[in-house]
Amino acid sequence: MSTVTTTKPAPTAPGRPSVAAPRGEGRIGLRGNLRHIGALVRRNALQIKQDPESMFDVLFMPIIFTLLFVFVFGGAISGKGNQADYVNYVVPGLMAMMGMNIAMAVGTGVNDDFKKGVMDRFRSMPIARSSVLLAKIVVELGRMMVAIAILLAVGFILGLSIKSSVLDLFLAIGLSAVFGSALMWIFILLGLTMQSAQAVQGMAMLVLMPLQFGSSIFAPPSTMPGWLQSFTDYNPLSNLADAARALINGTPVGDSVWMTLAWSLAITAVTMPLAVRKFRQKT
Repeated sequence: MSTVTTTKPAPTAPGRPSVAAPRGEGRIGLRGNLRHIGALVRRNALQIKQDPESMFDVLFMPIIFTLLFVFVFGGAISGKGNQADYVNYVVPGLMAMMGMNIAMAVGTGVNDDFKKGVMDRFRSMPIARSSVLLAKIVVELGRMMVAIAILLAVGFILGLSIKSSVLDLFLAIGLSAVFGSALMWIFILLGLTMQSAQAVQGMAMLVLMPLQFGSSIFAPPSTMPGWLQSFTDYNPLSNLADAARALINGTPVGDSVWMTLAWSLAITAVTMPLAVRKFRQKT
């Protein structure tokens, strides 16, 4: 006759309730999420400190692009010798371009972290998965602010003038940051979907080139063919460039500010849940 033995759970110490195993990030509250984001932001900032070359794009891209477009396109658009007039047109547009180019770095960074096994370490830690992505965006927004500060400094040297108020200038910068953070979710999703950082860069360039040059960033849409003008009217980068330009130059903003905010909200509402879901599946 066989006997069946049963194993009883080990008794808990008197006065100490049994502790259930954690069931994931659903138990992490707002304060815990903020603490995790802060810790990961410090971690990413320390990485930049250890690898200062990762800031080269932020430091030199605004200088090169401003000088290049002002002295190459400025004479053709504003007339030879009138490049200074073009500065007030192109610098607000370049604020939109800075956000888009820096957003691309988020996608390649996320993809690279998976290749290096960094995400395997995060998987073993009791942290909210979304905090990893939010920390990336916070750090890249900081890099974006550095790039815009350098861009404005170069613009002032070349003759940029604020024809409205300092508050309007900060509103233009804030609008660029809002739209840039929305774009980062697109590139995070690409970084989580593509197999390599090179593939992320290739796909990003296919998106960046038509949006940047088919917009009002570098030239007035009135100088373009009719079919291209129709594209620029619906291009979100045109809305952001027009809004920043109007705020800095003191001209009527029209619907450009609200359209930029609407685009930012729509992009974030669609891509953020997809990116967080994809991240959870991969981790």
